[in-house]
Amino acid sequence: MTPDPRRGVIIPSYNSGPLLETTVRAVLDIWSPVVCVLDGSADGSEKIAWASAMQKDHLQVLSHPTNRGKGAAVLSGLEFARSEGWTHAAVFDADGQHESSDLPRFMAASRLHPEAMILGRPVFGPDAPAVRVVGRRIGNWFANLETWWGGIHDSLFGLRVYPVGPAWETLRAIRGGRRFDFDTQLVVRLYWRGVPPVNLPTRVHYHSADCGGISHFDYLRDNLLLARSHAGLLLESFLLAPRLARYRRRRCLAIPS
Repeated sequence: MTPDPRRGVIIPSYNSGPLLETTVRAVLDIWSPVVCVLDGSADGSEKIAWASAMQKDHLQVLSHPTNRGKGAAVLSGLEFARSEGWTHAAVFDADGQHESSDLPRFMAASRLHPEAMILGRPVFGPDAPAVRVVGRRIGNWFANLETWWGGIHDSLFGLRVYPVGPAWETLRAIRGGRRFDFDTQLVVRLYWRGVPPVNLPTRVHYHSADCGGISHFDYLRDNLLLARSHAGLLLESFLLAPRLARYRRRRCLAIPS
């Protein structure tokens, strides 16, 4: 699939180390345009990103002076996307977990279903930490409860393609969704506003520290944040029962008998 100037890639990054350069180069080899959002990085990776922007066409770099969270970084990326006239934006994590070769497939799906959000469904390998896999299943169960089993296969995976307008409006309208609750908050709330999910399987890699793998996820702090987010979303979902019932009927009607 030929890259589409109306469909770009947002790479949020916070202290991603040498994997940032590897990720940016891999994405640019497959797709353009690309915007990298440095979210208060102070590990030297920001210098690599700026150097890459000077050498590579179709790469823009934005920078936050302090760390504001992944959701805030993606929001800055979406604001840039709107200014550039993008209709859709893929979010691609900087930590080497995703396969850049999947981008054309995800973008093709967004072209076929421009009204939808294209969600990665992770295919885990033996390197996946068991605690992360189990925690993900719990979070996915709650996300489906909050959408009346509306078809969201994974509520946390970072590789997704969003329609820029609805995603930007949704994030701007809420106070949360700025840190590790970002992926869950946005996917559930986009479903609530009528954006249907399309799920695509994709492999996920967990790199060891020896290979540059870095995780900023704090199991206590961020699981508490996710629990609080799900509690709030669940309460709001009760108020949306008539709407969710309509969405559910449409989904059921769309399933061949």
